[in-house]
Amino acid sequence: MAAAATRILMRRPTAIFLNASRLDYDKALDFSRLQKITNLTVNSVDAMTDADEIASLVNSSNAEIIITKEMEVPLSAVQKFSSNVKLMCEAGTGYNNIPIDDARTKGILVCNIPTYSTESVAHMVITYVMNFSAAIFQQAKMLHEGNQSNFRVFQHPIYEISNKKIGLIGGSGTIGTAVADVALPLGMEILISSRSGRLPKGHKYENNDRVKVVPLDELLASSDFVSINCPLNSETRHSIGDREIRLMKPTAFLINTARGAIINEAELINCMKEKVIAGAGLDTQEVEPPAADSDLWTLDNVFLTPHIGWRRLETRQRLVDMTTDNIESYIGGKTKNVIN
Repeated sequence: MAAAATRILMRRPTAIFLNASRLDYDKALDFSRLQKITNLTVNSVDAMTDADEIASLVNSSNAEIIITKEMEVPLSAVQKFSSNVKLMCEAGTGYNNIPIDDARTKGILVCNIPTYSTESVAHMVITYVMNFSAAIFQQAKMLHEGNQSNFRVFQHPIYEISNKKIGLIGGSGTIGTAVADVALPLGMEILISSRSGRLPKGHKYENNDRVKVVPLDELLASSDFVSINCPLNSETRHSIGDREIRLMKPTAFLINTARGAIINEAELINCMKEKVIAGAGLDTQEVEPPAADSDLWTLDNVFLTPHIGWRRLETRQRLVDMTTDNIESYIGGKTKNVIN
């Protein structure tokens, strides 16, 4: 049996990373382990958009394994893939960019990496919280514009974050829990929205008196910071819009490090123009990057980052390694993290 397993692992299927530059944009990552177990083609682009070009590149490489990073793979491309293709690896957590049911129909397994960026994304949430609490963004903007008046008469409300409430939408999940792991030692109180009215049995904060499970509307109305940490699906798409934002305190901040389309962006923009809440920190946007004429670029109470929650060097290398783990398991006949 051991000899048979060794022979299986020695098989080196052909793999192609369709948009490797999205992940390895600085050429700082080590792919040697992946190259050792596959015949790897690295396509050094940030994204491909033409379905025919995607299918042509995949088929001409005779790939058995396709790797993508947050790149939409159109159904029309999947339908044109040759029968060689057996596995698609999304090098990330979200997989709404791949038609997983249609891939399955075609005999293609799809896997993802559920937990590679948990701490990194949680730290991004807290980075926004701490910057908002000290008005760092606003002060930096003033200096960039040559406005030094804040050094003579201070003009921004700033405050401690201890005893402030952070509301976590999707907060009982892995990333939401990691946010709580950091926020609790900082003295914050945690509100988590849940339809069931309770945390999952055995959750680490099930009996913590500084963690409360409340209906979404109560979370929005009570929180000083609202962090979106739920997945994007048919139920959560545009689930945060005008009605929900107007429930928030005028002094509150909205933070999104999940998926941009969870927020109804047009309705958010209108609310921010009216200054319904104090500010919004968006590491993810509905279209990344936003359109050149989007008001998100110019609103003085909206602060954008280019989806950097997962981009720390260590996080990206972990992603390469865990993608390699998925592929190694597939080669060995024991698939893992399959989502279809």
